[in-house]
Amino acid sequence: MPLRRLLPAGLALLLPVLPAGAQQARFPQPEFESGYRLPEVTQPSPRSPAMELVDLGALAAALGLSAWFALRLRSRRAIFLLMTAALLYFGFWREGCVCAVGSIQNIALALFSPDYTVPISVIAVFLLPLLFALFFGRVFCAAVCPLGAAQDLVLLRPVRVPPLLARVLSILPPLYLGLAVLAAAAGADFLICRYDPFVGFFRLGAGLEMFLWGAALLLVGTVVGRPYCRFLCPYGVLLGWMSRLSRRHLTVTPTVCTVCRLCEDSCPFGALLRPTPGQPSEGRRAGVRRLALLLGLLPLLVAAGAGAGLLVHAPLSRLHATVRLAEQVLLERTGKLAETTLESRTFHESDRPVEDLLRRARDLRGRFRTGSALLGAFLGLTVGGALLRLSVRRRRTGYEPDRGACLSCGRCIPFCPVERNPGAVRTAG
Repeated sequence: MPLRRLLPAGLALLLPVLPAGAQQARFPQPEFESGYRLPEVTQPSPRSPAMELVDLGALAAALGLSAWFALRLRSRRAIFLLMTAALLYFGFWREGCVCAVGSIQNIALALFSPDYTVPISVIAVFLLPLLFALFFGRVFCAAVCPLGAAQDLVLLRPVRVPPLLARVLSILPPLYLGLAVLAAAAGADFLICRYDPFVGFFRLGAGLEMFLWGAALLLVGTVVGRPYCRFLCPYGVLLGWMSRLSRRHLTVTPTVCTVCRLCEDSCPFGALLRPTPGQPSEGRRAGVRRLALLLGLLPLLVAAGAGAGLLVHAPLSRLHATVRLAEQVLLERTGKLAETTLESRTFHESDRPVEDLLRRARDLRGRFRTGSALLGAFLGLTVGGALLRLSVRRRRTGYEPDRGACLSCGRCIPFCPVERNPGAVRTAG
């Protein structure tokens, strides 16, 4: 029964304005003789509507400044200062919540669950970085995202990830995105928030495993540029799609590239495309044949991915606590498992019919069967799209960023001599 229903009407009206300490003193925590300890609450307290507007204003202002610094001012120093401020505000002050990365789950749950209504503020947090990416590139990654800022600040001696390894690891972000959407849509879990590597640092409270996970990523991030952003971040997949269609984007040079090669190793994220002036041109018929072959292969990749998704739908369904509980209860009921769990004992004490639990688990398995097939098809389509992009050979006369992978961080800008001396392009010509 809610606490308000246990209080007189007058006290119930005063409850919202009582300080937290007074409420806890009025209703102290229960004591357990079994040695059970209450888990630490690591989620931040809800924000007032006024503070939500402040957060949205800060997000919009930061995105606007990031776009201005990257495209017009072309200042890596300004981007760095904004990135530090965003880390302090959105990371440590706002404790990393709600963030655009985690809002994917709220949107997915709202789309597939009629009982859940996503707040307008969360929708705005989800859409604003995507809209800016559509017009200006991934300026959210450049200086606004606290997860990216935490990794960027620890990058000391970057090493180049082999291109083949980078392409193999690039399948992880869409896989993570699909799993997060599937788990949230089925009401199983918010995987992105559960395994956020840096939220423990932002909130100064998390389990040892999560601290070690975040520390390991930061340690790797000292030599590998933004490992989470490049090889795990699910929101980066959406930002990459929008950025490829962006109306304007950060460029290495403000005018014409002189191919001086000074910026060649300036990008630690593998997002700088080299010129191809000496690349032999192939016949149009050969290019058309290769493109037709890949287009014919695309449906096969989608079908194979859907089939693989169907094969793994049963283990994926165990992401949902109801499915895990049903399996536990069924094993206990058939005598195949003697040990009980806290969840199964609680279920038996509730006098809830086992048939209802099993029916609910079967319904969830059906949802996961459909979702797993769609996830596999999505991954097949992603792999096919990557192969299509690799097959398109476009001639480049200068260094330019890969719009989908470029984080608009501006690290390449100081290396361009045209940036420091606008007359260099005339001299080189």
